[in-house]
Amino acid sequence: MLLPIKILFTKQKSILYVLNFKKKSMKISFIISVFAIIMSMNAYVAIRGWQALPPVSFLRPIYLFILIILFLSLLVGLIFGSSMPHELGKVISQIGFTYMIIFVYLFISFLIVDVVRIVNSLVHFGPVGLIQFRFWAFLSVSFLIGIALIIGNFRFNHPQLVKLNLTVDKPLHNKILKIVAASDIHLGVTIDKKMLSGYVDLINNQHPDIVLLVGDVSDRSIKPLIDQNMDEELRRIQAPLGVYAINGNHEFYAETPHATTDYISEAGIHELRDQMVLVDSSFYIIGRDDRTNRKRIDLKTIMKGIDKSKPVILMDHQPWNLEEAEQNGVDLQLSGHTHNGQFFPGNLFVKRMYELGYGYMKKGKTNYYVSSGLGLWGPQYRIGTQSELVVINLKY
Repeated sequence: MLLPIKILFTKQKSILYVLNFKKKSMKISFIISVFAIIMSMNAYVAIRGWQALPPVSFLRPIYLFILIILFLSLLVGLIFGSSMPHELGKVISQIGFTYMIIFVYLFISFLIVDVVRIVNSLVHFGPVGLIQFRFWAFLSVSFLIGIALIIGNFRFNHPQLVKLNLTVDKPLHNKILKIVAASDIHLGVTIDKKMLSGYVDLINNQHPDIVLLVGDVSDRSIKPLIDQNMDEELRRIQAPLGVYAINGNHEFYAETPHATTDYISEAGIHELRDQMVLVDSSFYIIGRDDRTNRKRIDLKTIMKGIDKSKPVILMDHQPWNLEEAEQNGVDLQLSGHTHNGQFFPGNLFVKRMYELGYGYMKKGKTNYYVSSGLGLWGPQYRIGTQSELVVINLKY
């Protein structure tokens, strides 16, 4: 009897080995494919820019040199930014992230120019090749990108206040709860302690009753937060009813799924992971773990035994399945994650991807607000969007 069992066990191990090998191979193949696509797109931008510039000119090698430096800065910042000395890592990361926007806009503009050239080859409305058109289009787009970066950085560095006055559809107690909500701060290398200090001042200046941090408090690694002692700033947030936070998807990019949670909890912030809490015997705060955790508890289970005569406020980082909050009697759901696309045309894609990609909506008796975020990931520019802090006066 032992021999057949041993053979069966050996076969099972062999099958598992083959499955794991296939899984790893598929992952590697996917990474290689994505990298090949990115390199091809960068090559296209490099070639089209080279061709648009005068043949006998020092501009061509300068253009190519700048592109290479910017692209390498992006790679170095993404891979090594968190482990480098802070100021050096910040500069390299910001240069690299800036290239992301420059690349996107150049890629789109070169595609448009190529479409014009193809049409011209068919109907002949201009000179063959449109040499002058390509050159002046390149210069014009480069100028517009520069203007967009200046305005976008200003809009990022000057968050606007979004103020909402809401009333819950329940028996009123003539109370007003002042909520200050911030999502997607993305603390790390580029959004550092100095910027966090400004965010904390902005929050405290609103004199909130309660502060809600709606996911992506940290960007990736927890190391830059520790190295800069960012807990000192987090402790300065003042709210008599407390500061509550949830995980976003970026918290799962840290060293461990609990690294950010542990760090901000030590700074006096109440982290809610598929939990609810009754605050001031008056209202409930529910914090869901991010949907990155495929085993997160469903909302109905979390809310079991809740007194629905009291206001229910839900924090859920990603604004998917909004009907779930409505079906379970939530009065207010706060989300983030989308950044409202961060920069144009990203906001157009966000509108198509989500039922509510940004802003306020009411379904049934449930109020929803999806924030564009106080901070952001990557390029520190808001082109066609705006960084924001949300202030809600909730009457109940």
